[in-house]
Amino acid sequence: MTSTAPAHPAYRAALLLDRSLGDPDDEGRLFSYARCGALDDQEEFPVEICHELDVLGLPAAYVPAAYGGSLHSYEQVLQLMRAVARRDLTVAVAHGKTFLGAVSVWVGGTRRQAEELAALVMDGAAVSWGLTERDHGSDLLAGETVARPDTDGYLVSGEKWLINNASRGRLVCVLARTGESGGARDFSLLMIDKARLARSACRPLPAVRLHGIRGADISGVTFTDAPVPRSALVGEEGAGTETVLKGLQLTRILCASLSLGAADNALELATDYALRREAYGSRLIELPQTRRLLAQSYADVLLAEAVTLVSSRSIHGLTGELAAVSAVTKYFVPTLIDQVITRLGTVLGARSLLVGPTHRHGRFQKVQRDHRIVGIFDGNTLVNLHSLVNHFPLLARHAARRTVDAEGLAAATALTAPLPDFDRDRLSLLPRTGCSLVQALPAAVEEISALAARGAAPASLGRRAQAVGVAAADLAADLAAHRPTPVEVPAVAFDLARRYADSYAASAAVHLWLRNREAAEAGRGPYRDDLWQDGLWLEAVLARVQARLGPGRTDPADDVLDRLVPVLAEQHRSGLLPSLLHYPLVKGSA
Repeated sequence: MTSTAPAHPAYRAALLLDRSLGDPDDEGRLFSYARCGALDDQEEFPVEICHELDVLGLPAAYVPAAYGGSLHSYEQVLQLMRAVARRDLTVAVAHGKTFLGAVSVWVGGTRRQAEELAALVMDGAAVSWGLTERDHGSDLLAGETVARPDTDGYLVSGEKWLINNASRGRLVCVLARTGESGGARDFSLLMIDKARLARSACRPLPAVRLHGIRGADISGVTFTDAPVPRSALVGEEGAGTETVLKGLQLTRILCASLSLGAADNALELATDYALRREAYGSRLIELPQTRRLLAQSYADVLLAEAVTLVSSRSIHGLTGELAAVSAVTKYFVPTLIDQVITRLGTVLGARSLLVGPTHRHGRFQKVQRDHRIVGIFDGNTLVNLHSLVNHFPLLARHAARRTVDAEGLAAATALTAPLPDFDRDRLSLLPRTGCSLVQALPAAVEEISALAARGAAPASLGRRAQAVGVAAADLAADLAAHRPTPVEVPAVAFDLARRYADSYAASAAVHLWLRNREAAEAGRGPYRDDLWQDGLWLEAVLARVQARLGPGRTDPADDVLDRLVPVLAEQHRSGLLPSLLHYPLVKGSA
């Protein structure tokens, strides 16, 4: 049975945007697949499409409601960006950069700064985030851009490179060295308005050529004794690194929107092809190998969606734990979706490589190229895993104690529950109470086991949950036994961090199902009935987590993944997003 319920509140703004943009398969539409493919071929920035998003009010979604914008929940802005990324990742990266550039002011600036920036953003001003430098990459504390004290503020000199919209952005939030003590307090953030600088003080660098997101403005800027007023200082002098790290806790989670949009696009292409194409006297979707590849990919997308839903709500409900949550999300979701896209390329075969109008405007090869950049944004895979490793002592301590912020966990996982307002003062550089989601997994497994024992959940679901619970217990023991090393991090620590991310993903899925199953089964809310009935989607994603945990963890005789294929096919035929929740797409969109 297919749900006809209205969309989840966080999806409604995305639905409205989708409908305003029109059918992306309609070549007469500005934001169409055909137009985006042509711009990519020409390596041309999507100026007109970004302008249309401005006209439709998307910049207001980057501005917190407290400062006059429409950002009431980060769950909502994530779904908006997912809708844009589903059409084209280049446009999502090109337009969404303004949130990245502004986030330091939202988490660390004064109210006056925030209100002034909000007005500029809602008026269409693009904002960039100038963190990285040519010779230092992710090592922000090695930055050489300096801001020397001057009569009325600072003189800024140095180069920022591989910056999104460094050339096109009017404002750039620059991390600059203001001290020489040799520590993190040597750096400050300055919101620099390039429109107020002479050409001799501020010179744009050429955009670099890219393998993916070819039309994006990934470039740089050089400052030479650029006079910047003291009012441009974001927060206190010396607080730049801390503010950046807090801002990254939000942006790393929001990057998952880019991955989900890419997955939506790739899964639609592969499903459509499998339903239409015939081989050996059967449609591709009827062939065992194709069915398996589609089922695995669909389950992985649902798992990534579950993680993203819970993590985006955790910004509000579990704010003090975001140091761990954001690192897990930024590692797990883009990595998993890279694997999904590669797998779906096998379904499409040679058509996955075609460019131009030959097959669907070359969408698949474009999304595959474009998505590879997502894992690099806002800290690459190793940076995020290393961040988790640094938190192991706290995570191990609270895993042993099973510390849980019950109220925050409920807010993060019960989709119909109202979200508390985001409180930036609760952001912390350390997850001082660990990660409630992982620490609550053993209790959640016990809850599912009890449901299975009394026949309220399938016995097979109970067995899968117990297997994941055993893996979580092994993880807790290994975390407790881990001893930090002062210099070089051993490979085993990164493996442990990956297992921690898998446990987080499993717990996100388990809690999402537990806290929403009764409403879903009763037909209340935006749930996909055919996925929620008898815990089908949960059992399928737990099977995928078991597969990630290694050989011997899976039951090869189980058909749970194969049972997903008819649901995927029906969602596609009905013009619905391949999602846990009800989301009717614009006719013909992905």
